[in-house]
Amino acid sequence: MIKVALFLNGESPKKAPKLDEYTSIYCVDGAYKHLQGLNIKPDLIIGDFDSIKSLPKNIENIHTPDQNFTDFEKALKIILKHGFTHVDIFAANGLEQDHFLGNMSTALKYKKKLSLKFFDDRQSYYFINEKTKIHNAKGKIISLFPFPKAKKVNSIGLKYPLQNLDLNMVKNKTAIRNQATTDIITIEFTKGNILLFLEN
Repeated sequence: MIKVALFLNGESPKKAPKLDEYTSIYCVDGAYKHLQGLNIKPDLIIGDFDSIKSLPKNIENIHTPDQNFTDFEKALKIILKHGFTHVDIFAANGLEQDHFLGNMSTALKYKKKLSLKFFDDRQSYYFINEKTKIHNAKGKIISLFPFPKAKKVNSIGLKYPLQNLDLNMVKNKTAIRNQATTDIITIEFTKGNILLFLEN
């Protein structure tokens, strides 16, 4: 699988993630200082460069000054042009939570165009398909958050099974802090969107 790692300008990982499996490493301009602290050299820096004092001469960069889009969305547009289909995203949360929610909205917008998965020091999280299997899950905490609704949600392998349950963010009907009892769990739903959080 050909994948790109994308670093955003959220809370920097406490230690450098393993990046051997990635074809390329991209970052938005504000994340470059985080990568310097982690001794990671990106292949490409993307952004309007309002968060970086001076651009390194030995790293390719793309200037994206259009303020109608966030740096995250501008990066995804470039990633699509470069032919990638799978993107693992680091430092998408923390610091400013309005940015986190904006990033999740952008991820939902690109759900059908790109496979996007987010990572931080505690969890991975991503929008799941209507039928999704999660591997290596036994004992881990799992939360399902509707964005904003999901119809007839069913699960196999969770401590508290979901059976034809309608989730609704507005009505505070979510399925958070469940736990996997088997190594492989299955989530199915008929309509809507679910943001799944999985404990590392």
